[in-house]
Amino acid sequence: MKSTVKKYLKYLWIGIICFVALLLWPQKKEKPDGQPRDWSEIVASGVIRAATEYNSISFYVDSDTISGFHYELIEAFARDKGLEAKVTPVMSFNERLKGLEDGRYDVIAYGILATSELKDSLLLTSPIILSKQVLVQRKATSEEDSLFIKSQLDLAGKTLHVVKGSPSILRIRNLSNEIGDTIYIDEIEKYGSEQLIALVAHGDIDYAVCDESIARSAVDSLPQLDINTAISFTQFYSWGVSKQSPVLLDSLNAWLSGFREGKDYKMIYRKYYGKN
Repeated sequence: MKSTVKKYLKYLWIGIICFVALLLWPQKKEKPDGQPRDWSEIVASGVIRAATEYNSISFYVDSDTISGFHYELIEAFARDKGLEAKVTPVMSFNERLKGLEDGRYDVIAYGILATSELKDSLLLTSPIILSKQVLVQRKATSEEDSLFIKSQLDLAGKTLHVVKGSPSILRIRNLSNEIGDTIYIDEIEKYGSEQLIALVAHGDIDYAVCDESIARSAVDSLPQLDINTAISFTQFYSWGVSKQSPVLLDSLNAWLSGFREGKDYKMIYRKYYGKN
């Protein structure tokens, strides 16, 4: 058990180190700010630039190997199109959106929930995965454990921690209206989903909300956690591109429709989600 916890914490610290290194590393600007690229410019440059989140599902480094579902998927797209994929882990959801707007990234290669707010600012690809948002909390220590959430109604008056700018915020607000009481939201800018999960596991915060697939991966190494309370229904998740990149969107959708039917996609999917 200790070895799996150490492995999980290693991924956590590597993620934090990568995040700090990316902040300090001098960035070469390939194009002036405020200029998202469309497909013809991407093809001409030979490079597609993607932002994702550092976690054990999307993108992570193990020894000298980069892995992750979204990383492997964007790499496969780039390879099939004769491009190089430049993938950058960005922990802040808002920073990914800003990077898309100012042309630092061409695509957010990370599961984005198709909320009405995001549809106003992004073009979303056809669905890539099905998932839902879940509550991450520590398991009950006794039958009288007042911190343990047994149902959504118990969330009244509680504070849920989420990644800053996360689409789950809209769902939590709607859930607050549904239960007829206030659910407080604390948006965390400097950490991603896995870091919030680790904070819950070690007692620094009581509750976090994140994608079920990331939570399930974490629970394998942190058995003190409970993720059985759903915050949302199962929904589709997509990648996002700028509204100024409609041809890129068409290229991604055309590729996804074919690639999802092939054995390579099924192999990548099973590798990270463990099912068809």
